[in-house]
Amino acid sequence: MAVSVNEAVPAGPVRDRTPPARRVAGGRGRSVLEVVLLAVLAVVMLFPVLWMIETSIKENRDVYAVPAKFIDFQVTLAHYRDVFVAPGGGRSALSVAFLNSVLVAGVSTVLATLLGVPAAWAYSRFTLKAKKDQLFFILSTRFMPPVVVVIPIFLMYRTAGLIDTPLGLILIYTAFNLPFTIWMMKGFVDEVPPEYEEAAMLDGHTRLQAFRKYTLPLLVPGIAATAVFALIFSWNEFVFAVFLTSSDSVRTAPPAIAGLIGGTTVDWGLVAASSVVFALPVLLFAYLVRKHLVAGVTLGAVRR
Repeated sequence: MAVSVNEAVPAGPVRDRTPPARRVAGGRGRSVLEVVLLAVLAVVMLFPVLWMIETSIKENRDVYAVPAKFIDFQVTLAHYRDVFVAPGGGRSALSVAFLNSVLVAGVSTVLATLLGVPAAWAYSRFTLKAKKDQLFFILSTRFMPPVVVVIPIFLMYRTAGLIDTPLGLILIYTAFNLPFTIWMMKGFVDEVPPEYEEAAMLDGHTRLQAFRKYTLPLLVPGIAATAVFALIFSWNEFVFAVFLTSSDSVRTAPPAIAGLIGGTTVDWGLVAASSVVFALPVLLFAYLVRKHLVAGVTLGAVRR
């Protein structure tokens, strides 16, 4: 019996003959599997943080308990008090270190931003001789890790009298943050059309006035994102803080917390409480600029 072409091949598109109930069940099963995997990943990633927070509110006998106590332990805030108050009264060395970190990281971040934003704008807007080579040279200063250059910097600082001074740390942190700031901000400036500034100059504004009034407000998300990353570097930096400082009145928080670990016994409750307090300022700053941070990170995702 002969079969025609129209009978052998359907004229319309092939329909999905999978029952709707089976498709819904398969989609739900995949969603449940994704949620379970994400939950496991979140627990693995957050377990050290949760362990640190839990250790900071345990009494010492519960910290060293075997087997470890996860729920049935006595809650205490004595470790947080020891972070700020010395055993004999007055301010503790850790509280002074935290204040030094706030000063050094804050000032260096502000300086790197104030210097880096105009430099990035200039590299983005003007035609400079060997501009690519200059940008590569600026970026190359971040190729080497700090431990490689710490000895020459120490020798220069000793000659200049900057050893064990907050100014020395501010200058070196600013110098290391500046190349990163320039490169980050140049990408953000490139996303702002230069026609805005050209139109403002036609209205009688100078180039700097056009940058300040029209371009700079559009760069706020990028500045916030860049400032967060620069602050994180200055806040967490350890090598320079160890080699370039020696007294408790100048030392920042990272070497001060590391100094708690040593000797015959370690007060892990105090170490955990110090780590929690140390992490809070950066988290608070990132939370305050969260709207600008998200906008800055996603800026440039859609090309003009």
